[in-house]
Amino acid sequence: MGGLFQQGWTWWLIALAVGVPVLLVGLTELLGALRRRGNPMAKPVALLRNAVIPAGALFALLVFAIGQKDDGYVWVRVVATIFGFLLILLVLSAFNVVLFANAEEGSWRRRVPSIFVEIARLVLVVVGLAMLFSWVWDADVGGLFTALGVTSIVIGLALQNAAGGVVSGLLLLFEQPFKIGDWLDTGGVKGRVVGVNWRAVHIDTGSGIQIVPNSTLSGASFTNLSEPAGPYYATASMSFSTDDPPQEVMALLVQLADGLPMRWREERATAEYAGSAKYTVSIPIAAPAEASGALSLYLSWLWYAARRRGFALDGDGTDPIAEPAMLDAAIQEAAPVLHLDEEGRELVRGGAQLQRYGIGEVVLPAGIVPNEVRLILSGRVVMQFETGDARVPVGEAGARELIGQTALTRERTTVTISAAEVLTVLRIPLVVIDELIRVHPRLAAEIGESLELKRAAAAEAIAALGLPRGEIRPR
Repeated sequence: MGGLFQQGWTWWLIALAVGVPVLLVGLTELLGALRRRGNPMAKPVALLRNAVIPAGALFALLVFAIGQKDDGYVWVRVVATIFGFLLILLVLSAFNVVLFANAEEGSWRRRVPSIFVEIARLVLVVVGLAMLFSWVWDADVGGLFTALGVTSIVIGLALQNAAGGVVSGLLLLFEQPFKIGDWLDTGGVKGRVVGVNWRAVHIDTGSGIQIVPNSTLSGASFTNLSEPAGPYYATASMSFSTDDPPQEVMALLVQLADGLPMRWREERATAEYAGSAKYTVSIPIAAPAEASGALSLYLSWLWYAARRRGFALDGDGTDPIAEPAMLDAAIQEAAPVLHLDEEGRELVRGGAQLQRYGIGEVVLPAGIVPNEVRLILSGRVVMQFETGDARVPVGEAGARELIGQTALTRERTTVTISAAEVLTVLRIPLVVIDELIRVHPRLAAEIGESLELKRAAAAEAIAALGLPRGEIRPR
């Protein structure tokens, strides 16, 4: 190789003196352009400019100065080794960029765990260094590889259990049957994946972090509750009395579930009757993470709704506010609002009913013609429009205010009225209200004025939000 440089060495020196600076300037410009664009090729180009070319130029100059590379001069061999090692790194860096840096999302190149790439890179570096030492230093690397092979077998047999867990982890990382944030049910553990490494999966169960070895997951079946994309079904079981009509109970279960704010909007809830007064409801929600909150809210709503309908949830049909004394106290509080005399009190007592609602429960949905008026005794309600998937509050009402006044005008409701707090109302049927108005015509005017004030307040809220009336869809 030195003889090649000896022949026309002047031209070689001229080429190095001129070509290397020009090449470095060109690579500097190229590197700047790649970095501005965020191109991953910037890393191998930087290695080429900063290390490979200077080492190659130094190697060439030493050959010129010493004359022969193989004359036993150590410095030539040292520089040749460094130059060869840098070339190996350059080739590996370029291959890494070509194969993995621009891999498409979901492709096998994107799914390959980084530890696989690092192991492959280490093996190639070792093989490359072995060839380099064999060429530059005339080293016998065959015996070294044989010794390493025997040592690897001994270590592998001694650590086969640990190695099995590592391999299982690598296979899980490559296959990627789940990702961070998914919910898994392994049979013994159920929760959200918060960490994955080559040894174990970390699952947040809600009461702590459960460490599940990869070898356990790879050797058994498990369920990824977050796949496929779409709703996850939160299920709950409950029992009523055998005297409660099954069809009416199932209708109530579905109605309440469909009113949940976290329900998946593209699908409705379903209810099934299992006999012996036992029922199961399935509620579509966006993700398993919402299941606990959805079921908690749903079951609290069901407690109030079952008592309003007279159903015996869990075999208990008693309602504390159903006592006659409670109704008499409510009528006494309603008397100034409804202008009740003794005859009016008796009329209300014969047809009215006390009701309670849980926080967030829909008291009066939009788009219906009510057949009763409700007087709020305690708590507060919020009136909402829906635009897209969002609920827009446009008003509220509190104690001693009426809701459902459109029952008198026979108009459909345009807002959804929900309980903002635990709510107690006096439900008065339309026939009772009509009779009260017949006796006290002034009551009709007051109810009409109240209705117009609420409509005006809703219109102002819509205008303040910059939403044209036509864009609002009642929920």
